[in-house]
Amino acid sequence: MFTRVLWSMSLLLAVLFRTAESNGWTLQSNFLITGPKASQTYEYASSVAAGAQTAMEECKYQFSWDRWNCTDNALSMFKPNTLPANRETSFVHAISAAGVMYVLTRNCSKGAFEQCGCDLTNNGKKAEGGWTWGGCSDDIAFGEEISEMYTDGVENGQDARAAMNRHNNDVGREAVRQTMKRVCKCHGVSGSCTTKTCWLQLADFRAIGVFLKKKYKKADKVDYVRGQLTENNSASSKRNPGLKKDMVFLEDSPDYCRENLTVGSRGTLGRECIRGGKTTDKYEKKSCKRLCKDCGYVPKRITTEVTSSCNCKFHWCCSVKCSQCTKTVTKYICVQRESKNRRKNVRKKSKQRRRNKI
Repeated sequence: MFTRVLWSMSLLLAVLFRTAESNGWTLQSNFLITGPKASQTYEYASSVAAGAQTAMEECKYQFSWDRWNCTDNALSMFKPNTLPANRETSFVHAISAAGVMYVLTRNCSKGAFEQCGCDLTNNGKKAEGGWTWGGCSDDIAFGEEISEMYTDGVENGQDARAAMNRHNNDVGREAVRQTMKRVCKCHGVSGSCTTKTCWLQLADFRAIGVFLKKKYKKADKVDYVRGQLTENNSASSKRNPGLKKDMVFLEDSPDYCRENLTVGSRGTLGRECIRGGKTTDKYEKKSCKRLCKDCGYVPKRITTEVTSSCNCKFHWCCSVKCSQCTKTVTKYICVQRESKNRRKNVRKKSKQRRRNKI
């Protein structure tokens, strides 16, 4: 049963649970365990799958206007343990570990598991701001422990790649901790705030995605020296304490402009980009330059018709009836530059058509 759950997950979950065929490790042998943890493993399976899916969706959102856009196809041609040890793979590990921890923690607070619930450790204690700990704080310690069991359990090697993966898994889980938010409730007569009770709550996963995207941009290239990750080209083999908080990678990334399946690049030819728009941020506005022009392509304007439900009305009782509205949508996609000869021929034909009309 659990094997079927795994195969229905996103590819990112496959990245987490990589098959080490060389030493006989399989998904079944790792997760279909026996003993007291067996029933718990099955109990957590759906949450782990949901966490991986949450991570994949956020990864796609964060990289939607980047050359590497976290597509399923960009990763699917690899066995998970052959993914390049670059910056993008580091993000995949971090966001996946965070996603698994996040969903496990959230479901714990909802009462999905018998052995955990709210974190009541600090309840009743006074804080410096005069408020009191109370309510139901999310038990991130539980989510972290189970996430580590799943995501780090297969990274037990003593090589550079395993060390990198474990490190980035930690960065992802720490992101969940760092983005926790304090939620408070006032108590008093007529809405006054005589006393205030507060608890810690998971942030929206979008905040975790933003946090990790910043880590991705500032990731450190490292070496593996005498069993430790060290700064690349560092004169000292001592581990830099600052690396603990940073995302790390071992290999440089390609430019992702051209298709190169050996490094997981699908290229940017045919990708959509954005030009202008009131709701477009600065990074999105530059997407045509980044995806098309800088890669030797040009953005081509195309129009398509999109049909969707509109003018929906509620009718008693109990149905909703909608009209079907069609609107024209303008998009830009990256296309090959036309050759000079082709452009000349197009202009020539255009002039000829104008003459014929006269």
